[in-house]
Amino acid sequence: MITGATGAARGLAAGVVPGRWSAAGELPKATWLATNTAVLLGDGTVLLAGGEDARRNAFGEASVYDPGTNAWRPTGALTATRRLHTLTRLADGRVLAAGGIGGTFSVPPGELASAEIYDPSTETWTPTGSMGQARYFHSANLLPDGRVLVAGGTSVRDDESYRTLDSAELFDPDTGTWSETGPMTGARTGHPAVSLLDGRVLAAGGMVIVTRDDAAGISHCEIYDPASGTWKPTGNLLTPRISAEAAPLPDGSVLLTGGGQGIFQDWDYSPYSMSSTERFDPATGRWSASEDMPWALSFHRAVPLPSGKVLVVGGTDTGCVDVGYRATFIYDPAARTWGIAGGLSVGRWDFAAVGLADGRVLAAGGIALGPLATASGAALELTATAELFTPDRP
Repeated sequence: MITGATGAARGLAAGVVPGRWSAAGELPKATWLATNTAVLLGDGTVLLAGGEDARRNAFGEASVYDPGTNAWRPTGALTATRRLHTLTRLADGRVLAAGGIGGTFSVPPGELASAEIYDPSTETWTPTGSMGQARYFHSANLLPDGRVLVAGGTSVRDDESYRTLDSAELFDPDTGTWSETGPMTGARTGHPAVSLLDGRVLAAGGMVIVTRDDAAGISHCEIYDPASGTWKPTGNLLTPRISAEAAPLPDGSVLLTGGGQGIFQDWDYSPYSMSSTERFDPATGRWSASEDMPWALSFHRAVPLPSGKVLVVGGTDTGCVDVGYRATFIYDPAARTWGIAGGLSVGRWDFAAVGLADGRVLAAGGIALGPLATASGAALELTATAELFTPDRP
């Protein structure tokens, strides 16, 4: 594993400026990652598996980024192609891939109930027990006892319509089996879910499917208690949010950033992203308004830093989703202020982002240009580039 001191020294030796991004090689292929399927492995490398191309066909390829060589290399392919799935690092260092959509783009999509496990020692994937419900765009959280909680998501209702799920399941890595757990208090998909300091899991906002191609943002939130296996409502968001990002803070609270409403709010409809943020206090179960970001973002990533600050990077605007942003902001929860750091060299949204063992942050892949901004106007422009952010010393 690369230690913080070694990683920092290596970065500075390469001419990396703190508070700035530097090149981190290229993925084997340009990839769209609507779910943030990047996992830090025990040896300090990063696993990326699955994703989709510009025409929404699912990938089966997987690759590993090595901070020591600053390069990507192929690793064992998934046993099934997957997009809109989840990757979760298990307590023993293996990685669980669950659900998603497989195959080429189709209507209805080829939803998956299957799951598989990656073993870093052999660099191979092995099928494990399947979920009771096929789902995609769900959440997945590792619980203190080593099980994985999978909740919500989307499933196919019929050939022309989809449904939002309120079901939840638990994966036991010791037996390789899934079991039902208490259903959520409300159906949701595309929602952030954050593990709290006491082992409970907060699911915040997200959306519900209203037509085959449209969804509405929701504000209700709930908490899962592993001890009782039940969900209970908690305070609502001040504003419904689709494609927002959540990050845990050192004091146990949770920061929720940006996103779009997706519905009428107080008789006023706004299709655009928001710059507003909210903080959740587990002690009171309430959300409160926090400081606005420098500008509005959706489809961005929020990554906690070792200093306790939060790096918010990339994204786009929900009103037109045409250009990936290079924006990089840093939130200081103690001072309750935002700062602007050096921007990405390639603007991107719906990409992978993960904090490394040495405190740097890796961003990889994603959408650079939407249909309105590409030369052809017919397809998305994806990127295979990857970049590393080196934080300023605290």
